[in-house]
Amino acid sequence: MKKVALITGILGQDGPYLAKLLLKNNYEVYGLIRRYTNPNFSNLDYLGITDKVNYISGDMTDEASLINIIKTVRPDEVYNLAAQSFVGASWDQAKVTSEINAHGVLYLLNAIKNFAPSAKFYQASTSEMFGNSHKNGLQTEETPFHPRSPYAISKLYAYWMAINFKESYGMFCANGILFNHESPIRGIEFVTRKITDGVARIKLGLANEIRLGNLDSKRDWGFAGDYVEAMWLILQQKEPDNYIISTGETHSIRDFLDAAFNHVGIKNWKKYVKLDPRFKRPAELFALHGKSDKARRKLNWKPKIKFEKLVKMMIDADIKRLSKK
Repeated sequence: MKKVALITGILGQDGPYLAKLLLKNNYEVYGLIRRYTNPNFSNLDYLGITDKVNYISGDMTDEASLINIIKTVRPDEVYNLAAQSFVGASWDQAKVTSEINAHGVLYLLNAIKNFAPSAKFYQASTSEMFGNSHKNGLQTEETPFHPRSPYAISKLYAYWMAINFKESYGMFCANGILFNHESPIRGIEFVTRKITDGVARIKLGLANEIRLGNLDSKRDWGFAGDYVEAMWLILQQKEPDNYIISTGETHSIRDFLDAAFNHVGIKNWKKYVKLDPRFKRPAELFALHGKSDKARRKLNWKPKIKFEKLVKMMIDADIKRLSKK
């Protein structure tokens, strides 16, 4: 008998990659979508799985709809990937960010507790919860949290709520503390995709500049396709736990620009990049560098796609998209 999985945030970046992995492992996959007039299935189309997922309407801010979904689907596994995930927007939209990312998780956990208590629950946590806190330059599962944005604060609420439901009700609730992960279907508002789309446009003669904020920020960038494998492995364990998922390597935005422009044969990118104060955060997060030893040891997981290959994948996909248009 097939396992049944529910994925919230199915239309984002990670949802399609996770759905593809679960389908490969013979799951029946349900994806929660909000009742849009015209839902955007382009990310699922990119991976060729749009017609292989069962879609069910709901909203993370509507507890009644989540109860109905859990009662209807009766999932074996729930992957909560839904979020207002753009950090920059969370200062201007702190209320809606909190309603979706924090309260929505509480509503979903309550629905699971009452109507599918044996289901395993995965919460998509984030390295942003650490802020600039680190130990010897690295963030581990024991590093204190110091969130630097409304987004990170909302995610920290969800992180502790998952732990609370595990300890209070004996539910299988686990957190994956994922560091930055990108792909060709990353949202255009995120800096990595903004760079690869901009470089592709410059290469094709469709633009002559990219506007960015802090070029010195450093991140631990991996490939979303690798990271969803870790999500699945976390729910295959006998006991729920919290895991950092990262590459262990950091690169600055300048490094990303170097790799992107070099790939299209442009050596001097500085004349194409304009600094724009609009894209600087009110509270800057300078560096994220994760130590994923626990995941490598207990899950037997490790990232496969290196930084340079990731940048090339994203550039090539954007050039292909723009060339078709």
